[in-house]
Amino acid sequence: MKNIATKKTLKIAAALLIAAATSACTTESISRATPLGATFGAAAPSDAVRIAPDFRVTKVNVVVPGSLSVSEDNGIKPRADIVWREDPFGNRYEQVKAVMEAGLTSGTRALKGHTPVVLDVQMVRFHAQTERVRYSNLPSKHEIEFLLTVRDANTGAVLVPSHMVNATFDALGGNAAVAADRAGLTQKQRIGEHLSTVIVSELSKPMAL
Repeated sequence: MKNIATKKTLKIAAALLIAAATSACTTESISRATPLGATFGAAAPSDAVRIAPDFRVTKVNVVVPGSLSVSEDNGIKPRADIVWREDPFGNRYEQVKAVMEAGLTSGTRALKGHTPVVLDVQMVRFHAQTERVRYSNLPSKHEIEFLLTVRDANTGAVLVPSHMVNATFDALGGNAAVAADRAGLTQKQRIGEHLSTVIVSELSKPMAL
């Protein structure tokens, strides 16, 4: 009986050690995944002081990595990072860069703060509609995702660490797309207006001190 009790005690101790080790790994993973300076729009202690950013954007740098895949396939949902058809066939990387810069720059003009900042934008995904989807009744979205970093325009110091911004929104299709075309409301225009709204919202999120 004594041996049985000893074995049970050892099993319980081992289980507690495993649980403690697992808990430690989980805590470490969470803490390592969160940048030390990521106070912008992130969870903060309940007693943290939150202030509204006072930004004025002086420049928008958009990078579309050559590692992103491009598709010209007229399918329902090509497996690619970049799908863009509204400009003539050509360098899709440069075309996406131009669309992003125009939309983001337009939005940042509304910010009249005292702190001059530069926005570094790295594209992750720019997946608009193929011709097949645009003029069908299939539901579709403009899937736009990018990494955003905010730096002090004078010192280059990072004020807001790199973080993902998801600017995905519903696209027009079928008769609605045809009506938009006739009215001169292009995909490029809708995307630009949406990006303008998204960037203002993103740069207006309270910061925790």
